Amino acid sequence: MAGNLLANYVQVNVMLPLDAVTVDNKFEKGDEIRAQLKKLTAAGVDGVMVDVWWGLVEGKAPGVYDWGAYKQLFKLVQEAGLKLQAIMSFHQCGGNVGDVVNIPIPQWVRDVGMSDPDIFYTNRGGARNIEYLTLGVDDQPLFQGRTAIQMYADYMKSFRENMDEFLDAGVIVDIEVGLGPAGEMRYPSYPQSQGWVFPGIGEFICYDKYLEADFKAEAAKAGHPEWELPDGAGEYNDTPEKTQFFADNGTYVTEKGKFFLTWYSNKLIKHGDKILDEANKVFLGCRVQLAIKISGIHWWYKVPNHAAELTAGYYNLDNRDGYRTIARMLTRHRACVNFTCAEMRDSEQSPEAKSAPEELVQQVLSAGWREGLNVACENALGRYDATAYNTILRNARPTGINKNGPPEHKLFGFTYLRLSDELLEGQNYSTFKTFVKRMHADLDHNSNVDPLEHLQRSKPEMPIGKILQAAHPKLEPFPFDENTDLPV
Repeated sequence: MAGNLLANYVQVNVMLPLDAVTVDNKFEKGDEIRAQLKKLTAAGVDGVMVDVWWGLVEGKAPGVYDWGAYKQLFKLVQEAGLKLQAIMSFHQCGGNVGDVVNIPIPQWVRDVGMSDPDIFYTNRGGARNIEYLTLGVDDQPLFQGRTAIQMYADYMKSFRENMDEFLDAGVIVDIEVGLGPAGEMRYPSYPQSQGWVFPGIGEFICYDKYLEADFKAEAAKAGHPEWELPDGAGEYNDTPEKTQFFADNGTYVTEKGKFFLTWYSNKLIKHGDKILDEANKVFLGCRVQLAIKISGIHWWYKVPNHAAELTAGYYNLDNRDGYRTIARMLTRHRACVNFTCAEMRDSEQSPEAKSAPEELVQQVLSAGWREGLNVACENALGRYDATAYNTILRNARPTGINKNGPPEHKLFGFTYLRLSDELLEGQNYSTFKTFVKRMHADLDHNSNVDPLEHLQRSKPEMPIGKILQAAHPKLEPFPFDENTDLPV
């Protein structure tokens, strides 16, 4: 019986604080973190996730990496008997929801932007976003002779060489490759740093000279040299119907609009594909899985234009699956898709946001499962209440426990945001312990669940046409029960 139940066990990880390593790349919180990890282990938690900040490790000079602080941190995780998910954080910390510290990308990279500000994502009004390099420079050798992708690959190579003891020991099990702002595979379409507030539709962010030139070349190739990037799509805090682009029968349903949206979303998919290919080469043979994070853009999901998803680069409509295309690309690398907002209920959202987090979670999880991927989730906002935990449990096993073996679908893992003293005190801690136990199908902690194979080489590049076949037909998500059968 326990053997069959074990197939229902969902691993629980906890995200470490953003400043587990200090802003000057020192590890000073050893005693505090050791005590916290001890309580996580006592709660039966499987592992922790941590941002490995590019801006700290390669902050001093190109090709000069200082992994010392992270090695000390990883040692503590290993001593606590926990697994580790490492995020290759090529973005800035600061400017997004919940950012409490400021860690920019390396100064020597930003210096290139002094003479060439187009290395940064740019909106139609010309505002630059310094959180992450535009994917327009992925293949441009602007950084002391290196392209952006070469910088990311070199960083990962150095990580592998310096962290081999933790890779060989099976401590590091997951490499989540940052692909955009907040580490998410998206455009920075809703930056709080530039005045965006929920539930604004955001803006298309493709007006740097590199992406603009790419679009013009593609439009000319398609026989439309006269087509320009959109100019009627509104501003960060607009509602869809106020804009020419997203209005009913607006630009988004025209030939020109579809061409732009296909180009914009395809660029993002290829960006992820290329960087995962580099990550795969670097971690080949390691017992790890690669992962990417997709942002949970649940506002305006209930209207036909899905405006906020479109500006972020997710070309998802009522008749087009904008997430299964991403999942299809990930099959090439056997990568895991990590999604967010697993704790949200539609009923908790304000009606004017036309928000549907539950349907969105069901769509994205189903897309990943249909493509045969491991699917993981996080919560978007910190919660300590039973309602949130029970929603996560429902999403972790949509049709509940199967006493006779594996359930039809289950999450590969769940990461709780975020470790704090508040989580580990009093009622919060006891509720969290119960939650972990329920995720584990009421079994004891087991470190041998879902063992990983040695990473194999990615399959050959998939033609974009084959990736786009996953967009149609848009299938109904798999059935999800209203409530979990194993509440806290």
